Amino acid sequence: MAVRTDLFESPDYYQLDELLTEEQRMVRSAVRAYVKKEISPIIEDYAQRAEFPIQIVKQLGDMGCFGPTVPVEYGGGGLDYISYGIMMQELERGDSGVRSTASVQGSLVMFPIYAYGSEAQKKKYLPKLASGEWLGCFGLTEPDHGSDPSSMITNIKDAGDHVILNGAKMWISNAPFAQVAVVWAKNEAGEITGVIVERGMEGFTTPTTHEKWSLRASATGELVFDNVKVPKENILPNVKGLKGPLGCLSKARYGIAWGALGAAMDCYDTALRYSKERFQFGKPIGAFQLQQKKLAEMVTEITKAQLMVWRLGVLMNEGRATPSQISMAKRNSCEIAAQIARDARQMLGGMGITGEYSIMRHMMNIESVITYEGTHDIHLLITGMDITGFNAFK
Repeated sequence: MAVRTDLFESPDYYQLDELLTEEQRMVRSAVRAYVKKEISPIIEDYAQRAEFPIQIVKQLGDMGCFGPTVPVEYGGGGLDYISYGIMMQELERGDSGVRSTASVQGSLVMFPIYAYGSEAQKKKYLPKLASGEWLGCFGLTEPDHGSDPSSMITNIKDAGDHVILNGAKMWISNAPFAQVAVVWAKNEAGEITGVIVERGMEGFTTPTTHEKWSLRASATGELVFDNVKVPKENILPNVKGLKGPLGCLSKARYGIAWGALGAAMDCYDTALRYSKERFQFGKPIGAFQLQQKKLAEMVTEITKAQLMVWRLGVLMNEGRATPSQISMAKRNSCEIAAQIARDARQMLGGMGITGEYSIMRHMMNIESVITYEGTHDIHLLITGMDITGFNAFK
């Protein structure tokens, strides 16, 4: 496949760059340059072959894209949440699977170890995860328990200086290549507990999930635990109950709110450029009213979402963002990305389904992004419960 030149230009219809600090703009420039150099030229080929570009793990570590908000003393970047969001936006502009790799590592593996772990756990795991020497994954979803994680059956039983872990997790990003898994299981009292499981522990396997039509350049697998002995020092000491994994998911959903917006921007940018170059009936298709309507609606939705995620980032930095606010932004960004990808694909006609352009890949990827870390409908109900006070989940 021919190497494509990445011509992406970010839409900024409301001069939102003026809301960003110089450091935040520098972070964006660095990650955008990385995506243009290392991701865009190879990603279509990896997606077509359904292969994970393993070399990006070290690259993302070197770029500081793993755990950028974790303090520098543990190997993180010590950056603010808007910088983190911008990183996720730029990575997903390249590919949702690349952003997923970084999201899982930072929000679902490093964050719980930093927030809920012991000092020894932080020192052992965080620097290696931050640098990309180790890849991590997060085990919450089970084959029969997705949107209702409180019904999980994966469990740990006390056995002296260790616990015995049994169960299985499904749809786990990074699983096939991960050295470390943060796994949520019920103890004998029925409390949800976090444990750090390492590759090589007897009875721990990570079968790869094959034949995906979405996130094809991302590594997805299962986590299977067959009487795995886990030392008690690997239990996360500072959290019990569902608030542990849900706290992680809030951080990940925040990153997705920015990330899905990056995919939307890429589809819009591709369609806009194509509309100026593709001639039909003697003029560029961008000169026709219906095509202008599509483009105008795309940039409007992108602009609205940019304002939403920026404001959410400010609230995150101030420690005031609520899980419900994060849910609204995650759902909105995924929804507009899915619609923009569909409209952009139509504007490109038959070319829109080929690997020469990124749109169809984004379109398929967003179908996963709209589902994981809380489905589209679940996030709607989270907002509904927040504004009415009534729980419609049960």
